Amino acid sequence: MKPLLFCLSIIFSVHINAQSEDELAVKKTIIDFFDAFHKQDTVALKSFAIGNIKMQSIGRTKEGETKLKTDDYNSFIKGIASIPKENKFEEKLTGFTINIDENMATAWTPYEFWYKGQFSHCGVNSFQLIKENDMWKIIYLVDTRRRDNCVQKNPKD
Repeated sequence: MKPLLFCLSIIFSVHINAQSEDELAVKKTIIDFFDAFHKQDTVALKSFAIGNIKMQSIGRTKEGETKLKTDDYNSFIKGIASIPKENKFEEKLTGFTINIDENMATAWTPYEFWYKGQFSHCGVNSFQLIKENDMWKIIYLVDTRRRDNCVQKNPKD
């Protein structure tokens, strides 16, 4: 009985370590994505996604109605590139929740967005990723945007 338990514990620990490595790889992909985002590095940004993925944002109109905005990745990249260099912006991630099933991952990343040193809005990003050739790539991204119920901190903290 003891050899069976020993073998099961080894198999279980190897599975946990492999999952932890994938979680770290997904987290690194997202951190690197935002590093390229902040640097307005369009070449690097293109490398994080598979093709011209769909991107969506959920917000509210001034009347309080839910609004869904849909863009494609190429438009997003063009928009990032068009921001004047002197207009500093930072999307500060405040957490990570990552779930993985084999070659699919979901990452939930709450954030605060700062523009020209001023708080703009907060929300959550939901990334869908695929592991292809031992690399995690973004296949879908949706976020929420709001100005209330946000914990505001200086992005330099």
